[in-house]
Amino acid sequence: MTDTLDRPELTARLSDQFDALAELVAGLDELQWRTPSPLPGWTVFDVLSHVIGIESLLLGDRPPARDPQAPEVDVKTLPHVRNEIGALNEIWVQRLRPRAGAELLGLYREVIDRRRAALAAMDDTAWSAPSPSPIGEVPYARFMRVRLFDCWMHELDIADALGKRVDEGGPRAELAFAEFAQSLPRVVAKRGKAPAGSLITLALTGPLARTLHIEVGDRARYVDTPAIQPTVTLELDSGLLVRLGGGRVDADSALDRITFHGDADLGRQVVRNLAFTI
Repeated sequence: MTDTLDRPELTARLSDQFDALAELVAGLDELQWRTPSPLPGWTVFDVLSHVIGIESLLLGDRPPARDPQAPEVDVKTLPHVRNEIGALNEIWVQRLRPRAGAELLGLYREVIDRRRAALAAMDDTAWSAPSPSPIGEVPYARFMRVRLFDCWMHELDIADALGKRVDEGGPRAELAFAEFAQSLPRVVAKRGKAPAGSLITLALTGPLARTLHIEVGDRARYVDTPAIQPTVTLELDSGLLVRLGGGRVDADSALDRITFHGDADLGRQVVRNLAFTI
């Protein structure tokens, strides 16, 4: 599993990811922009607004002023807003929603150009300095890998909404998946309640094919060479695993796309409790 936080590599892949999002939405008409996404309450337009909001905040920008013609919404009352981070995200989405799609894409490109310049101007000290992030205080480098994962997931969200196919493998996906996979042992043990002494194996097919062994003991961890046979092996496509972890796919609707070897009841229990992203 690729786990690098190397600054040139990570910033290059993040820049590539920014480009991939712009290319995916370029040329959409207004109806396509307003297509519902896999994220509750958000359209394709809203997903890109969210990316603009986060990258703008990292530049020190404040949300745009509310359009006086738009209805005022208490974002904390919306059913898909579950915490303070979600409320902050929603403010940007609500404030940008009255704009046209082409205008939003123009704003996205302007913000991303500024973010690229800011990243290029960073030195190694700033790159490794502690920074607040959605996963707590971590080095800025790790936060940028979180950003890559978030933007990569939103590329999948937009593609799924529009019925488009995108390349789900390659260097960007490898780094994004490394961030995603870091949480899986904890999720399998705590949310999935895999018992101590068990070994959960994820045999992934598709663009990010690999085999991951999660050993559950005092804490759950990856092991390269397990000492025991898997308690259960889940064979599934890498894209499906990511969408389950992101809460984009209902677990019960996906069970027929997963092959279980061993304790299938435990396997289904794990699958039904994989969603963990904000």
